[in-house]
Amino acid sequence: MPHRFDLLVIGDANPDVILGPLAEPLAFGQREQLVADGSFTVGGSAAIMACGAARLGLKVAFAGRVGDDDAGRYLRDALSGRGVDTRALLMDPDLPTPLTVVLTRGEDRAVLTSPGTLAAVRGADVPDDLLSSARHVHSASYFLQPALAADLPALLQTARSHGATTSLDTQDDPSGRWAGLDAVLARTDILLPNAREARLLAGAEASSTAEAARLLAARGPLVAVKNGADGALCHDGRTLIAAPGLTVGVKDTVGAGDSFDAGFVAAVLDGLPTEEALAFAVACGALSTRAHGGTAAQPTRDEALARTTRTGAHLS
Repeated sequence: MPHRFDLLVIGDANPDVILGPLAEPLAFGQREQLVADGSFTVGGSAAIMACGAARLGLKVAFAGRVGDDDAGRYLRDALSGRGVDTRALLMDPDLPTPLTVVLTRGEDRAVLTSPGTLAAVRGADVPDDLLSSARHVHSASYFLQPALAADLPALLQTARSHGATTSLDTQDDPSGRWAGLDAVLARTDILLPNAREARLLAGAEASSTAEAARLLAARGPLVAVKNGADGALCHDGRTLIAAPGLTVGVKDTVGAGDSFDAGFVAAVLDGLPTEEALAFAVACGALSTRAHGGTAAQPTRDEALARTTRTGAHLS
């Protein structure tokens, strides 16, 4: 069957309410604190990644679940308006759309999420025809969606059997366990953690971000690690590659890692060498921080190429 989509994204979609920066710790006791900026926008790692990939020119479909409510309709319309096919975005009649509040302070942030439909997302929500007709399948927020996590190895295996490549961005694990990934990593071509996530996923043996990337690559996937202002690292099980960070006027880093994911997958699908894909992904992530929210400043392919640094280095 010919591929109808470049990318199928499976996972979370929710509105993000982003407030900050806080000048002091969050205060309870019914105190009201004022911040300079606030935005209401598309959130969820999977949804932001899908929007970023569509902005780069990929033909993208999204599979997931939101509530049959105003927030769910907002997300459906926002994704569609950004060029994402939402026929597999289910509107759950019983559960509300998830909602995330992001509080920023300096370069750090606190994230509060009401899960709504997240626990209800499952493999049966993903149509077989999408799995069989996408060049690449990406899943995000593994630990927030336990039913989907249980079904994900089979989903990715099905996609691979139809010739697709696969990727995963686990995001944070609220339980702190960071376990149970062996079956899904065995069917994942590209793992896309940030530096903190990489060290936690790799376990106590990881003495550095580079060592975490090596240990995770030894479990099967190509590992591309987002390392904030320092750029990114990539390990294929033999060689460590680094790409430097990109200086931009940062307004908000929410969703930058998801835009990185979109850039890396797009570059790999274009057949670029790993070091070029890593540099392109760094540009996509950095440029997305120029405006508040995860999607407002996502770059086009030409914008990202114009800021792609050509100095990626093989380190070992």
